[in-house]
Amino acid sequence: MNTDARVAHPPPEHQADVDCVVVGAGPAGLTAAVYLARFHRSCRVIDAGCSRAAWIPTSHNYPGFPPGISGRALIERLYEQACRYGAEVVRGVVEEIRPHTLGFEVRYDGHGCVARRVILATGIQDSLPAMDDADAAILSGTVRLCAICDGYEVDGHEVAVYGEAESTIGHAVFLRSFTDRVTVIAKPGQPPREEALALVRHYGIRYLEAEVGQVHYRPGEGVEVVTRDGARHRFELLYPNLGARVRSELAQRLGAACDPGGCLQVDDHRQTTVPGLYAIGDVVSGLKQMSIAVGHAAQAATAVHNSLEARPWSRPG
Repeated sequence: MNTDARVAHPPPEHQADVDCVVVGAGPAGLTAAVYLARFHRSCRVIDAGCSRAAWIPTSHNYPGFPPGISGRALIERLYEQACRYGAEVVRGVVEEIRPHTLGFEVRYDGHGCVARRVILATGIQDSLPAMDDADAAILSGTVRLCAICDGYEVDGHEVAVYGEAESTIGHAVFLRSFTDRVTVIAKPGQPPREEALALVRHYGIRYLEAEVGQVHYRPGEGVEVVTRDGARHRFELLYPNLGARVRSELAQRLGAACDPGGCLQVDDHRQTTVPGLYAIGDVVSGLKQMSIAVGHAAQAATAVHNSLEARPWSRPG
């Protein structure tokens, strides 16, 4: 294939629209925008409105907020901070990123812009069991997605973890630091090794092998898990452990390297194997924590700034 045909031509003025496009407006993407704007770099954040952080009812382990802060409130603060310094945030879904002689052409919702650099902060999408009112259950803290984030708030509750047997046993053992009432609901088909079952016995974890058919959210009571055999089980909290889809497709189409799970491979500056394309937050392999994501953002934004030529400084006015 003639790859030159896929490279867009520069606009007549031979100037990119922005220094950097950030795809995703969660904590990682908005923190990158704050840094870029404060570096006096033009930055456009494209927000599809699907940040995983927005589901967090209250985070008590994000630094600097002793009473805790909701994911939505944190995003709103970061949005205000980025815009205050001059970053542009627009709503839209990025459909394609193409190579361009000046960097990249980013296409979204019928619009396009040319950016010299791109930072992907597209995150992941959690896989959930079939259930009613999943959003409400997560926002209430009844269905939970990260025991590292909120295990401390599990105070003796009746908890179930559902997913592939061996991985789910590992999650259940982690939760035993916070409650002695933990049940593993293991998907059939991949029996755990004896070492894993020994942990179940050692920690007094209840073990069920069953396929979940439906989960019903009961406000104020918890969840009812209905298995395929018709049995019904009540729990105060449920941790699905069903994996997630990594939103790395845009980078993969450009040829960026991924690990077997689909997470983008990056160097110490958060640059992917495609020069000028950076990736931060959950779309990169590692601990899925907001504090990690904002650290990635600081690294990537600084690397983007340093990769571009210095601009002559002049006093305003």
